[in-house]
Amino acid sequence: MTTSIGETGLSRRSFLKGSGLAALGVTLVPLSALLASPNAMAAKPFKTLSPAAAKTLERMARDIFPHDKLADPYYRQAIAPLDAEAGKNAATASLLADGVSALDAAARQRYGRPYTAVAKEEDRVALLKAIESGPFFQKVRGNLVTGLYNNKALWPQFGYEGSSWEKGGYLHRGFDDIDWL
Repeated sequence: MTTSIGETGLSRRSFLKGSGLAALGVTLVPLSALLASPNAMAAKPFKTLSPAAAKTLERMARDIFPHDKLADPYYRQAIAPLDAEAGKNAATASLLADGVSALDAAARQRYGRPYTAVAKEEDRVALLKAIESGPFFQKVRGNLVTGLYNNKALWPQFGYEGSSWEKGGYLHRGFDDIDWL
């Protein structure tokens, strides 16, 4: 049986294993990443993306992968690789700038305001569904998958305890906990 500790979603088993490893001086995730609250993370300005484009991509990221418990800085971290790639690749920079402009234009045409100012989530999702097969949407969505779900600091938020093969598999690590029989 897995029992959550507080709002973190960290299971008792994970906490005990992590604290035992920490006592031995072994860390899987930097302690600062676990202890830092999302509000404590400094918002670094992007090098290539304009502030308006970054704001649009952050809103888009939250609309594509909505997790109410995740703070905005985590979404900002997830789009940071797009900024880095746009700095190295003019085609990516153009794709992102043109995509954000087109998304804002569609939002203005339909709702009279830019994408980030559209209040209802279902209205923003309707705008995204209209462009979901295009290269801009696919680029952003593809990078967000790894940006969010490959972030080890976020795994406890999703209830994922990490890879199991190096620990002998799942058989004796909670997989056989059947408390409903």
